[in-house]
Amino acid sequence: MANRRFEMYEIRQIIQRLRLGESNRAIAKAQRVGRDTVADVRALAASRHWLDAAVPLPADEEIAAHYKAAGKNAKRNPQTISTVEAFREEILAWHRQGIQVSSMRQALVRTHGYAGSVDALYRFLRREAPAAPAATVMLDFAVGELAQVDFGSGPAITDRASGESFKTWFFVMTLAWSRHQYAEVVRDQSVATWLACHRHAFEWFNGVPRKVRIDNPKCAITKACYYEPTVQRAYGELALGYGFIIDPCPVADPQKKGRVEAGVKYVKGNFAPLRQFHGVTHANEQLRAWILGEAGNRIHGSTRERPLTRSEATERALLQSLPAMAPNCATWAKAKLHPNGHVQHEYCYYSAPFRLIHQTLWLEITPDAVRIYREHELVAIHPRLFKPGDKSTVDDHLPPDAHAYFMRDPQWCLAQATATGPACLAVVERMFAHRVLDHLRAAQGLLRMSDQYGRNRLEAACSRALNFGTPTYRTIKQILKDGLDQQPDLLDAVVLEAPYLSGGRFSRTAADRLH
Repeated sequence: MANRRFEMYEIRQIIQRLRLGESNRAIAKAQRVGRDTVADVRALAASRHWLDAAVPLPADEEIAAHYKAAGKNAKRNPQTISTVEAFREEILAWHRQGIQVSSMRQALVRTHGYAGSVDALYRFLRREAPAAPAATVMLDFAVGELAQVDFGSGPAITDRASGESFKTWFFVMTLAWSRHQYAEVVRDQSVATWLACHRHAFEWFNGVPRKVRIDNPKCAITKACYYEPTVQRAYGELALGYGFIIDPCPVADPQKKGRVEAGVKYVKGNFAPLRQFHGVTHANEQLRAWILGEAGNRIHGSTRERPLTRSEATERALLQSLPAMAPNCATWAKAKLHPNGHVQHEYCYYSAPFRLIHQTLWLEITPDAVRIYREHELVAIHPRLFKPGDKSTVDDHLPPDAHAYFMRDPQWCLAQATATGPACLAVVERMFAHRVLDHLRAAQGLLRMSDQYGRNRLEAACSRALNFGTPTYRTIKQILKDGLDQQPDLLDAVVLEAPYLSGGRFSRTAADRLH
């Protein structure tokens, strides 16, 4: 674990588990840390009275003063071709004879100079010669101990109001002891939907089980592993808020949550067929009435009792109480701050301080706000946007050059030009009147010349450029550079002679053209 990098929220989770009375061993296993680390956290928390439930949990800044993150775990690239593939027929024949895998490897070393590991043979045999199905046992659970959760495919629904057709999913949570369940029709399996469905289920049961057994969906487990799965940050915080323990099933072993698997099949086979749904709300109204009616009052095949009666009479009283204030169902995501000063989430853009460009930031997303963190430091808050392409920008997040550009808008330029003089104002107005190019930067650059040459010289240069019919930024800059604004205007110095009165060499009068 030398390269393990700890986030501050993980330390907070360890402290929260300690406050719940869990052992060091259980916390170490659940949080993927060493027991020595948990012991160090326990000693620090005890010395600062953080284990007292009456004392608020410490802020991340306070915890960060004592813990520093380490590097990330190195990832091992899996092999694409087994090292024992060349010896397939020999290995399969030995396996049929009942020869041990270690003996197979020794024979390969002697006869073929095999340099691979014994694990490669085990993997090969698991894939090519799987063992016969193992016997299973029925699991028993205490009252209020466990709920099992799963998704199942739902019916395709056409919304009567909008005419939109879409696919749906069933979210099902089943109490393992009573078999009473909560189900909901949803349109996706996102993290926000997953968290909201848990909240709805706990409110439906009016209590919280001590454990929630799940499969390994991406909305809950970011890295599935037999021994050390990685829990999605938002789901971990929800579990701490409601006080339940997340219990992921082993990878590819759904039998460990067979009761909710059966519950999903029951909903799909007995509720969904032969019903008409005009929208998600209409479907959920029918589904909840069905659970409280037909499904809740049937005689269950295993318990031989009615799930609703069994839950109401016994299990509800032994569930953990709902918290006085429901936890904030925020979702978390990582996003890199782009050079334009914004992070992107669901095709919407939110600004952050420009000094953090190219850094990866944490986004806390709630239904009404998006908070941006650099590690544990809050750096920005924005209202939640939902329309793709929308942008929320805080001016203070922009670099100084951008501030100058946006503050010096056309109205500012016209005001500065008016203060400089009528010729300067005329030049700026002609720039803004151009029908092809946007000359905002040219007008800003023209007005900045007064910082170097002064307003009087700029006004004279603009007057000279207007007289010659070339009132452009480049011309005025050259006039000031060459000092031509300080010389008399050549057009004023020209003395016009008497007008030319004689006709042209080949010109004819009107009378001539008549002949």
